[in-house]
Amino acid sequence: MPYTNSAVRPTLYYELDDHTDPWRNAPFLILQHGYGRSSVFWYSWVPYLSRFYRVIRPDMRGFARSRAGIGADRFALDDLVADVLAVADAAGAETFHYCGEAFGGTLGLQLAAQRPERVRTLSLVSAPVFLVDKIQRNYALGEASWFEALRVKGVRQWVQETNGIARFPPHASRAFLEWYDDEMAKTDPETLIAFSRLCASYDMTEHLPRISADVLGIYPASRPEQVALLRQHLRNFSYIEFATEYLMIYNMYPRACAEAVLHFAARSDGIPCVE
Repeated sequence: MPYTNSAVRPTLYYELDDHTDPWRNAPFLILQHGYGRSSVFWYSWVPYLSRFYRVIRPDMRGFARSRAGIGADRFALDDLVADVLAVADAAGAETFHYCGEAFGGTLGLQLAAQRPERVRTLSLVSAPVFLVDKIQRNYALGEASWFEALRVKGVRQWVQETNGIARFPPHASRAFLEWYDDEMAKTDPETLIAFSRLCASYDMTEHLPRISADVLGIYPASRPEQVALLRQHLRNFSYIEFATEYLMIYNMYPRACAEAVLHFAARSDGIPCVE
């Protein structure tokens, strides 16, 4: 269970999954979770990726096992980018492929723009360039704001009530949703509210033209305006669309998403991913 160790940065937890051949110097692939989640949510991707890549799964500051010493007010995009780099350095990854889901992908846009020498490829799974007003209204659940809804209802109830709006279809497994709710409910409400304020304010549009890495977008059919921005501003953009309105495609279709990211990264590296 590795942690970063720095006198000037928070202590951050990450998982390292490595089932590559021991005689190969396999590249690294960072999987970064999104809003309110943690490294455990990538569990279904690891078997498809870790045979060919050394997979790093960080817990973002304030969440899961990266909570120690993190105040609810300590969320800024520049700090979160620096956290990713601190984890990469601790794991020995001078360069890496990066895949982020939802906000984890949004963070990847800023990372790839600011530190292009570190990012080999960038994969985005349902990652917004900015959070549209409709989503923020949905998350408010009839309260004055998204933040007020979290305070009034608590994390578990808020998650349960918002899951069916945009995250998961009606036929999603009840057992999976109970597990999802349990994991999300581990987050401190004030931490989630502080993070919500960051999510409500960012806009990555200005960073897009500065990204030189090849970018793969994996999106549901319900996000055409976000995909249009990526097409317009990115130099090297590939796109896969899933025929669903729901955002959590990385949980709904883990094999298809993971294999798409695997072969996208491997094409860049010239690695055959068949045995």
